Amino acid sequence: MPTVSVVICAYTEERWEDTLKAVASVQSQQPAPHQIILVVDHNPKLQTRLAEQLSDDVRVAPNNNERGLSGARNTGVALATGDIVAFLDDDAVAHAGWLAGLTRSYADPDVIGVGGRTEPGWDIRRPAWWPGEFDWIVGCTYTGMERGVVRNLLGCNASYRRDLFAIGGFSSDIGRSAGDRRPLGGEETEFCIRAAKARPGGVFVYDDQAVITHHVPPARQSFSYFRSRCLGEGRSKAKVTESVGFGAGLATERRYSAVTLPAGVLRGLRRGAHGDWAGLLSAGAIIVGLMYTTLGYGSGLITRHYRGFR
Repeated sequence: MPTVSVVICAYTEERWEDTLKAVASVQSQQPAPHQIILVVDHNPKLQTRLAEQLSDDVRVAPNNNERGLSGARNTGVALATGDIVAFLDDDAVAHAGWLAGLTRSYADPDVIGVGGRTEPGWDIRRPAWWPGEFDWIVGCTYTGMERGVVRNLLGCNASYRRDLFAIGGFSSDIGRSAGDRRPLGGEETEFCIRAAKARPGGVFVYDDQAVITHHVPPARQSFSYFRSRCLGEGRSKAKVTESVGFGAGLATERRYSAVTLPAGVLRGLRRGAHGDWAGLLSAGAIIVGLMYTTLGYGSGLITRHYRGFR
């Protein structure tokens, strides 16, 4: 059985209770993790408070890299000594059996990373119009994601062989920094594509038995956030393709746009035809989401080419 170092990254006192719940959920795992590393992103006050609150089996450390999630995760990787490095968000809770679910696929030497199922923990309730195909907006497993080999893992519930980071860590040029209001992402996608190129024959696996719940606050349940997150995702994809190329950078997205989203629209329309008006709203949200993501991608490409001519 491989040993696992679990890395949790925190940056704000506003998630104090969530962070404590995240740590507790890892401490209760069977088998127990080899390490729990809590990296605090350039917030000395929070770091001191967490170090005083948590037991000795949790290493609380400052982010020694640039501010932001990528830098914090890279700090955690540098401190890890387990065979596997697993990541859990500070506003997520791991279910019983999470670590066991993440580690069993590593019996296959070709498996270089494993991710699990992330369920949304709506603070109020799931908006009636919110399509499951867009649950990735709140960092969760989306409708259409199938168990098995995948191109990339979702960052809030992911694990990697530690020696994979010999190629370098997560890129700080992609994704969101602490305090950044722009809903960007994509650093995990870029890392997975880069890692797969460096390890021919290596695969990433999605195991739906490794389950966590990701907290979704009211601020992330609005239609305005939905639109802005889609716009940000499109811009992030433009950055990813700049790094890894169009073919690899958009392989999963092409199938998602051509198969998953049209199927979701048809389901919504059928629900509407049977008197479920929320189905029509969901179908409309899918169309709007695709439009905003495409717009973001286009604007990202324009910005990229503009930089190239400067």
